[in-house]
Amino acid sequence: MKRNPIPAVTASGRNHFAPLNPVEKEAIQLFVQLARILGQRPSVAEIYGLLFVSPRPLPQDDFIKRLNLSKGSASQGVSYLLELGAVRPVPVADRRVHYEAVAELRNLASRFLRQQVLANFEDSGVRLDRIAAEAKKLSAADGEFALARVNTLRVWSKNTRRILPVLLALLGGRNGK
Repeated sequence: MKRNPIPAVTASGRNHFAPLNPVEKEAIQLFVQLARILGQRPSVAEIYGLLFVSPRPLPQDDFIKRLNLSKGSASQGVSYLLELGAVRPVPVADRRVHYEAVAELRNLASRFLRQQVLANFEDSGVRLDRIAAEAKKLSAADGEFALARVNTLRVWSKNTRRILPVLLALLGGRNGK
């Protein structure tokens, strides 16, 4: 479902939300473009992009209004970004929780690889076993082809599990963790 375009100006009670400036718009679009490449939700990229270029920590209400996000989408996005270590809460005088972007690529890349890539490869063996079992039920030619593909996937999985810890170590992770 497509959201409404990001509004120019929104007023909410006592708060007045500023329109996105050209730097914010371009930064947000850059992060949305990167998110597409990584298969991530655009709303997560919009939140991170806005926080990345914001000189001050922002409360969730601000990016809900300025980015035209639903509360649920903003909450899920912030939770995901917190889990990745891409944003952190910042104490301010206001009662609301404010967030700022973490701009340390090494930590972000390391956590992303660990949580999104390595975690998904760890359980691939069970799935490959199921695929192989189903492939054995196919006709001889189709089953042989499918089993060859399963073996290719097993090699890819093995190589990925071997390479990722090295990448994580290069990024500063401890023993790939």
